[in-house]
Amino acid sequence: MDTFAKFFHFTGFYNFEIKFLIMIVVGIIFIILAIKKKYEPLLLLPIGFGMLIGNIPMALGIKVGVYETGSVLNILYQGVAQGIYPPLIFLGIGAMTDFSTLLSNPKTILLGAAAQIGIFATIAGAYYLGFSLPEAAAIGIIGGADGPTAIFLTSKLAPRLLGPIAIAAYSYMALVPVIQPPIMKLLTSK
Repeated sequence: MDTFAKFFHFTGFYNFEIKFLIMIVVGIIFIILAIKKKYEPLLLLPIGFGMLIGNIPMALGIKVGVYETGSVLNILYQGVAQGIYPPLIFLGIGAMTDFSTLLSNPKTILLGAAAQIGIFATIAGAYYLGFSLPEAAAIGIIGGADGPTAIFLTSKLAPRLLGPIAIAAYSYMALVPVIQPPIMKLLTSK
């Protein structure tokens, strides 16, 4: 029995906590929504996969965990820690962007200008409410960028606001498919 206890001590199950199971289940749900339901696959699939990888309980000392220096997953995680992945994600999304609508109807560029005005108004409002200028800039970028960019900028300008801004940025992005259809139906004809 003592041998079994020693063996168990060197497995990932020894480090298992219920919070890991909860996050693994949420990650699996995100992956199912992305693949089967085709609901925001560019967003939910990497988030779900990251939740799975980051919450698998690992045995310490065998260099397979995300947070163990020298493991393959830790080397891959350095892209997150060093801010390498957000620009790559933006590059990929930018390459998939279709500008034909803008080119066929140039006045739609006014929508982009309105978004920029909103960003600067938010920065001014946050500054007026007592946030420092870097914190106000981190808050303002939520409306003008995707989640990884908002997180990257916040980690550089206002690290103490990283949690609330990450939640706000991803909630904002996730609600776009819910909010857009009724507004489009309201403002367009058949």
